[in-house]
Amino acid sequence: MTDPATHHLRPAAPLAERVLLPGDPHRALIVAQALLDAPKMFNHNRGLWGYTGGARDGEPLTVQATGMGGPSAAIVVEELIELGARTLLRIGTCGALRDGFELGQLVTAETVVAADGTSSALGAGGRLEPDRSLTAGLVAAGAGPVTAVSTDLFYDPRDDAPQRWLADGADVVEMEAAALLAVAGRRGVAAAVVLGITDLLADGDRRRIASDAVEPLGVALGEAGWAALGAER
Repeated sequence: MTDPATHHLRPAAPLAERVLLPGDPHRALIVAQALLDAPKMFNHNRGLWGYTGGARDGEPLTVQATGMGGPSAAIVVEELIELGARTLLRIGTCGALRDGFELGQLVTAETVVAADGTSSALGAGGRLEPDRSLTAGLVAAGAGPVTAVSTDLFYDPRDDAPQRWLADGADVVEMEAAALLAVAGRRGVAAAVVLGITDLLADGDRRRIASDAVEPLGVALGEAGWAALGAER
């Protein structure tokens, strides 16, 4: 089933047109186990685990990890589209830049500020917008609308970066959304973003979600993503 047009993904099972995109390979496994009937491994090459199985509407659904950061996400998304994906939904994590958010809260990006190198190299402007219908479905699933900023660095030495992001209107920061939307826009497919808050970063004081809460949050992200995808049918 390997397609010679893809260099990093090596399909071992069919790909669905609808794809959920966690960054973490382990989260891909957990979400696949929670959402899919009889999941089969779609890809394991380069440690980018992916699974395809039957969704609750009886139609196929793929859950594919993107890895960390825009460059990895852009490669995975390009190859998924080449293989036939047409609707892609990031189910990732983020840090809250402002007060008023809670650990474990779900949010959806209505706008993404492109502060990363990958989306810039792809020709993205300062802001990117996800698919409106998918985003409305995520809001209906309980994810509050926010402005997200995508950056290249998790351990960022730039003390002024958070203030610049806040000045641009960002509420949360993450690493892959802008790359996803930039590739999706160039390739003419639908894409959106739902995020779980794992870090509270306001006032420069990082508070991190408990380790035993990360796995349930991943499942909640998958459920919200599925609700939005299911509403599209």
